[in-house]
Amino acid sequence: MKRVALRRATDQTAKHITAAVSAATSLLVVFIALVLLVRSWPIFVTRPLSELLFSTTWKPLQSAFGYYPFIMGTLWVTCVAMVIAVPICLLVSIYLAEYASRRVYAMVKPLIDVSAGIPSVIFGIWGVIMVVPLVQKLAASSIGRSLSRLPLFEVHNPTGYSVLAGGIVLAVMVFPVIISVAEEVIRAVPTGLREASWALGATRWQTIKYVVLRHAAPGVLAAIVLGFSRAFGETMAVIMVVGNVPRVPRSLFDAAYPLTALIANSYGEMMSIPLYDAALLGAALLLLVIVLLFNLGARLVLMRMIRYR
Repeated sequence: MKRVALRRATDQTAKHITAAVSAATSLLVVFIALVLLVRSWPIFVTRPLSELLFSTTWKPLQSAFGYYPFIMGTLWVTCVAMVIAVPICLLVSIYLAEYASRRVYAMVKPLIDVSAGIPSVIFGIWGVIMVVPLVQKLAASSIGRSLSRLPLFEVHNPTGYSVLAGGIVLAVMVFPVIISVAEEVIRAVPTGLREASWALGATRWQTIKYVVLRHAAPGVLAAIVLGFSRAFGETMAVIMVVGNVPRVPRSLFDAAYPLTALIANSYGEMMSIPLYDAALLGAALLLLVIVLLFNLGARLVLMRMIRYR
């Protein structure tokens, strides 16, 4: 009886400890948000939210703190990165899960996993050395001059430090995240579904397109959300290649200044300026809220996809 009671007490203790750790981990985001809110409260009290979100003027010496150029810079760079990354990652994931031989899979998969651990500054250096000169040459080439007739490709900044350069670097950085998760999800689709499709006369690609991807869609969406969060919050590599000009981008060849770069470049400097510290922490809070809202929206879409699949 004593042993049974001891086992029950041990189980209850382990249950309470794991529950406490889980609750602490879940509340960590709330705690971070509260700290940022408290520290940034002075800027939200003294400035209308509409002015902070939609003003294009960022002049701390004049107490002008407009987040709009930085929000748009973040969205431009992140959207370009995802437009580049998602199709490539999806095709690579399909190949690794459905077509690759064991030998090819054994060679490629570890390389993808290792690339996820490369420091972001390395990607930034690679972007400065390789991507920025390529973007500069593209903007000056005949192709670039032809594309410049389109508003999205107008060349206002021929240096190469641009939204396009930042998007390419970020796309390469999120490759491992999206590919690893999406490949595992596609591989986890039951083999019986594939065999049933083949038995009905469907080709391998038709089976992948209409059966495998449809069944794996929620997991693939989750992989894309993880990649978006990584791209949206990236700092070091973005700072090195986007140009850091506090102006709303008008084309892919324009320089940008994302929120993460603003915080990393400015925090700790000129803190004697009134409201400057609060303005930067307000930008951090805004960044956190945007990521949380996007993840919440993606979670709701994911739940609906699972419910109606």
